[in-house]
Amino acid sequence: MSKKSAWLALGAIALGMLVMTSSAFAEDPAADTGPAMHQAGKATFLDADGARKLGGSIGAGLVVMGGAAGIGRIGGSAVESMARQPEAAGNINTATIITAAMIEGATLFAVVVTLLAVL
Repeated sequence: MSKKSAWLALGAIALGMLVMTSSAFAEDPAADTGPAMHQAGKATFLDADGARKLGGSIGAGLVVMGGAAGIGRIGGSAVESMARQPEAAGNINTATIITAAMIEGATLFAVVVTLLAVL
């Protein structure tokens, strides 16, 4: 699967989630479950709490994918550099570990921030 088709599939899934009819999620209007589910007698697909949780979850997933891509790119470049200059492997390894730790720290911070949106 190419990158373009993967992005198109992800976009189609996101669009499908946004245009779903809310009737599938409707509850009995007689049962009062609070103002979040009923606005003028109609059920809503996504209330403010649901949007916050969905946004936090998607944001955390995107952050983790970005961090993993960054660390993977660093690792690949480091291995390629060590193959070209084996005598510099120690210095390259040290720089790789420090850079990967910095990316991991930023990723962890971003995941915590996005998950705080859920709370």
